[in-house]
Amino acid sequence: MVKRGRIIAFFLVLAVLAGTIGTTITGVTKDIRLGLDLQGGFEVLYEVQPIDESQEVNDSVLEATAAALDNRVNTLGISETNINIEDGGRIRVQLAGVEDQQQARELLSTTAELSFRGADGTEYMDGSDLVEGSAQQTFDANTNQPVVSVGLKSASKMYEVSSEITSKGDDPTTPYPDNVMVIWLDYSEKDTTFAEEFGKEEPAYISAPGFTNNDPIRSTSVQINGNFTVDSAQNLADILNAGSLPANLEEIYSTSVGAQFGEQAMNDTILAGFIGIAIIFLYMIVYYRFPGVIATVTLSVYIYLILVVFEWMNGVLTLPGIAALILGVGMAVDANIITYERIKEELKSGKSVLSAFKAGNKRSLATIMDANITTLIAATVLFIFGTSSVKGFATMLIVSILVSFITAVYGTRLFMGLWVKSRFLNKRPKWFGIKPEDIKDIEDGEEVEATVMGRQFDFVGLRKRFFSLSIILIAAGIIALSVFRLNLGIDFTNGSRISVLSNDGNINLDQVEQTLEEEFGVTPEQVVSAGDNGEIAVARFDKELAQGTITDIQEYYEDEYGNTPNVSTVSPTVAKELAKNAALAVLYASIFIIIYVTIRFEIFFALTAILALLHDAFFIIALFSITRIEFDITIIAAILTIVGYSVNDTIVTFDRIRENLKLKKKVKSFGELAKIVNDSLMQTLARSINTVLTVVFAALMLLIFGASSITNFAFALVVGLVAGTYSSLFIASQLWLVWRGRNIKEKPIQFVKKKNTGGPQV
Repeated sequence: MVKRGRIIAFFLVLAVLAGTIGTTITGVTKDIRLGLDLQGGFEVLYEVQPIDESQEVNDSVLEATAAALDNRVNTLGISETNINIEDGGRIRVQLAGVEDQQQARELLSTTAELSFRGADGTEYMDGSDLVEGSAQQTFDANTNQPVVSVGLKSASKMYEVSSEITSKGDDPTTPYPDNVMVIWLDYSEKDTTFAEEFGKEEPAYISAPGFTNNDPIRSTSVQINGNFTVDSAQNLADILNAGSLPANLEEIYSTSVGAQFGEQAMNDTILAGFIGIAIIFLYMIVYYRFPGVIATVTLSVYIYLILVVFEWMNGVLTLPGIAALILGVGMAVDANIITYERIKEELKSGKSVLSAFKAGNKRSLATIMDANITTLIAATVLFIFGTSSVKGFATMLIVSILVSFITAVYGTRLFMGLWVKSRFLNKRPKWFGIKPEDIKDIEDGEEVEATVMGRQFDFVGLRKRFFSLSIILIAAGIIALSVFRLNLGIDFTNGSRISVLSNDGNINLDQVEQTLEEEFGVTPEQVVSAGDNGEIAVARFDKELAQGTITDIQEYYEDEYGNTPNVSTVSPTVAKELAKNAALAVLYASIFIIIYVTIRFEIFFALTAILALLHDAFFIIALFSITRIEFDITIIAAILTIVGYSVNDTIVTFDRIRENLKLKKKVKSFGELAKIVNDSLMQTLARSINTVLTVVFAALMLLIFGASSITNFAFALVVGLVAGTYSSLFIASQLWLVWRGRNIKEKPIQFVKKKNTGGPQV
C-alpha cells in the first residue's frame, strides 16, 4: 500500500525550498562582492622599499604603509577595496569598480613628500609644517584658475623662510629667478633641479611662486599655483591630505580591467553557465529518469547554498570563481551518479527498491568520500600557491566540494528516501531506467554481469595496446615540447599585455600594431585577435611598459572606442615566482594525494594513481605546445583541477577493485586478478562516462560561450577531462594489475580480519 503522506511531505519540502530560493536569491546575488575582472578595476602588487639606507622595512613599516594606502583609497570613495600585506615585504592592492583607474594609481604610488625649497634646492619646509587635512581645491581670486590652498602650522616660520629667500635678491645673470619658493612633490636632487626644469611646459615642480614686491609674508595660508585643471588640483589636495607614504613603493605586478570588459565577461560566462547546467539537468533526467529529477532538485539547492555560503564568507566572486561554480555542478553530480549506478546494480540483482536504495547508499558513501577528499587536496594546494584570481577559483572549488557532499549525499537520501519508503516506486524499475528483463532472480543466485550496450569488453586483455598508445603519444609530446616549447604568457616570462575592445565588431590588428609603434613608440611582440567576433585585439610585449605609456595608451583607446583597455604587467621577479609556485603546487598536490591514497588503499594504488595524473597533466602541456595557445597561470589552475578529478575517477575504480577483492577473499593467480580488474572496470565504466560527460558539458559551454579570458582555461579542462577518464580506466588500473600481479603466485592477495578493529586488510 502506498504511503501518500511521504509523497505529500516531499512536495511540501520542495515548495518550501522553491519559495525560499525564489524570494531570497536576488538579495543574495546582489550582496555578493564582484571581483575587478567582473566590474572593472585594477590590482597592483607593490614591493616596499626603504626611503633611505637607514630605514628597515619591518612589520611596522609595512603596516603603516598599508594604512597610508587605505587612507588614500578612502579619498576616492571606493567601497570594494582589498589591501593585504604579503610575505617578502609586499603589499597587494585590489580596487574593484574604480571609475578613474589612472587617478587611483597615481594617488596610491605617489610618495607625497611635499617640500618648499629655494631655487638652489635648499629645503626650508616640508609636509610636516602643514595642518593635517587642510588641503583643498579652490580658485585663484585674480585669475580664476584652479589652485590648491593649504594651512600652515606656524606663521612665524613662514615669515622666517620668506625673509631669507627675499634677502637673496634676483641674480640677473641666471635665466631663472633666484628669489622664489619652489614647491616640489617627491623632490629628487639627483634626477632634476629647478634650473633644469625652469621654462618647461610641464616642469617637475608643482609651482614656483615669487613674493609681491619681494616682501616677506607672515600667514598661515599658502596657495599653490600651477598649471592645474580642476581634477589635477583636487588630486593633489587628496594626496596632501592622505599624507606621505612611510616607504617607497615599486610596482612589480599589475592588472587592470575596463568596466566594459568586466560586464561583457560576466554576461558571457553566466550565459555559458546557464546553458551548461541546463544540459547537465536534461542529461541526468533522460539517463536516470526519476533519480535524475531528484538530482536536478538537489543540484538546484546546491547552487543556491553555494551562493549563500559565498555571500556569508564575504567572498569576492571572480570570473574563474564563476567557472568553478559551473564546473562544481558537473562534479557535484558525480556523487549522484555513483549512488544511482550502485542502486541500479542492486535492482538488477533482484533486490527490492528499499533494499537496493539502502545498499546503494551504503556502498557508495566511502567512494564518494575518497573521491571528494582527493579533489579537495588539489583545490587547497591551488589556494595556497595561487594568485588572487586563481585563489578565487580555488575558494569556490573548495566551497563547492564541501556543499556538494551535503546536498548530493544527504539531500538525495532525504528526497529519494521519501519516495522509496512511500512504496510508490515498488515494481516500477523503468522509473530508474531499468528494463524489467534485465532484472535477475535473486533466489536463483543469478549474478549481474556488467555490460556496456549489452556487451562485455576485455579491457585488461588490451592493456598492452593502451600502454603502447600512451607511450607513442608521450614520445610525440616530448618531441613537440623540445621543438616548439611552450608559448608562455607574461605570467611566466614577464612583460605587458594590452587588450583593446571595439564595440563595432572586428578590430584591425595591423592598425592597432601601427598605432602602438607610431603614437607611443612601443613595438608589440605579437598582436592577436580574441572574442567571439574578433572584437578584441591583444598586444603582447616582452618587456614592462612604463606607467606613463600605459596611461597614454588607455586614454587613447578610451577616446577611440569608448572602452578602457585591459592592461597587465609582470616583472621578472614575479614571473619567476609564479613559475616556481606552479611547479610546487603540482608537486605538493601529488605528494599529499600519494599519502592519502596510500593510507586508504596501498602504495601500489597510490603510485599508479600519480602516474596516471602526471600522464594527464603532460598531455595538456604537450597539446598547448603543439597548438601554440598561450600558457598562462590559469592553465595551472586547470591542471590542478584535472589532477583532482583524475584521482577522483581513478579512486572510484580502485574502490571497486578493492571491494571485489574482498568478495573473492583470496586471489592466487594473475588470471583471477585480471578478471577482477576487468569486472571492476566494466562496473564503473557507466559512472566514469556519465561523470566525464556532465563535467565536459560544463567545460565545453565555458569554451564556446564563456569570456575570452577563460577560453584557454576551458580548453585545458576539456582536454584534461577526457585524458583523465582514459588514464583512470585504461592506464592506472592496468598498471596496478601488472605491478601487483607480478609475484602473485608467491604472495597471493587475501583479506583477513584485523585483531583490533575487525576490518579487512590485504
